[in-house]
Amino acid sequence: MTQVHIIGGGLAGSEAAWQLAEAGIKVRLSEMRGSGDMTPAHQTDGLAELVCSNSFRSDDAEKNAVGLLHQEMRALNSIIMGQGDKNRLPAGSALAVDRDHFSDGVTKALSEHPNIELVRERIDRLPESGLTIVATGPLTAMTLAESIGAATGEDSLAFFDAIAPIVYKDSIDMDIAWMQSRWDKVGPEGDGKDYINCPMDQEQYEAFIQGLLDGEKTDFKEWEKNTPYFEGCMPIEVMASRGPETLRFGPMKPVGLTNAHTGESAYAVVQLRQDNALGTLWNMVGFQTKLKYGAQSDLLRSIPGLEKAEFARMGGLHRNTFINAPKLLDSQLRLQKAPHIRFAGQITGCEGYVESAAVGLMVGRMVAAEIRDEAFPELPQTTAFGALLSHITGGADASDYQPMNVNFGLFPPTEVRVKKKFRKEAYTNRAREDFAGWQSRLLN
Repeated sequence: MTQVHIIGGGLAGSEAAWQLAEAGIKVRLSEMRGSGDMTPAHQTDGLAELVCSNSFRSDDAEKNAVGLLHQEMRALNSIIMGQGDKNRLPAGSALAVDRDHFSDGVTKALSEHPNIELVRERIDRLPESGLTIVATGPLTAMTLAESIGAATGEDSLAFFDAIAPIVYKDSIDMDIAWMQSRWDKVGPEGDGKDYINCPMDQEQYEAFIQGLLDGEKTDFKEWEKNTPYFEGCMPIEVMASRGPETLRFGPMKPVGLTNAHTGESAYAVVQLRQDNALGTLWNMVGFQTKLKYGAQSDLLRSIPGLEKAEFARMGGLHRNTFINAPKLLDSQLRLQKAPHIRFAGQITGCEGYVESAAVGLMVGRMVAAEIRDEAFPELPQTTAFGALLSHITGGADASDYQPMNVNFGLFPPTEVRVKKKFRKEAYTNRAREDFAGWQSRLLN
């Protein structure tokens, strides 16, 4: 007998289902992909498919808030982190994964779990009763989005998220490009040479910027024209429109890199990161774009080393939807007007793969506690989980709520003033101590 209905099999829904199932609770997991329906961005019916980058960003728990979140999720038996670690690719200090093997691993684990019933079906309306977790993500079907709007009494918000191109490695000219991580940094699975780097001189860079500005862009539908971009995933042509040097201080920055062929630094550098375990596919770091495919291929092949590039996937653009969570949800992510319904993942307004899964993990644990009639201990805002939860449920301004990655800016200041260079270490040490105390009160 189903005890919890989860709508959506992305990272958040998959993580929530896993946490509940591992707690001995029966789950019905509804995923519309595989039923004849597909989103504009997904390519498979696999659970937890990664539709944009294959990176979970920094795995450094000492200096980075998302690395700290990785650590906290691992401590709570996260299936997303478990499969991420199992399918890890070299990417310096970042955690990058083979996207296909990762999704396959999550799908297999959930579909074979005795407490999970995976059903390929589209849900068009919010259930009127029964414990429900809505984890449909930023590509929520319009019919369900309308039902959510009717239940909340206001329209959902939306923004655009862009997808970076993926290149076949054997089409990259390595007589021009070279392998190197920035500052030769060595990660757990790397050797200091985890990225492919394509150099540009000043003339090439300026011509590239002009091409971005002049290239034919994807047309917007009338209802999409006032939708804002998320700052953390800005299309390169939008960045270029902010000034000719913007990209040189962003994804094309040359610092920490020396051309292995010349021994000199380039004026600008385009980096590519491994995208699959075979090492045959590499994605262009920070190169999200809304240029039309023809304009993309012409312009990207003007990059030194990519003159004969073959693309496994061109860049793209899709519409993301999220609710005004600080206004609509309570401290345990329940819809205030219908508390049998909880929301998880990017539809709450968190941003990023890891953050989405983390919210799914929290919701799964919260629902499990409710079913067992146990108290769910309040998460300290000093932890990565607590900082993210606080932002979603009240830390942000509901009148101007925008998507947010986890970052140390969401953490409360330390009680004792700490010098800036030691601040991240202080946040991390405090978070670990407070998380350990919180976890000791959590009933598994």
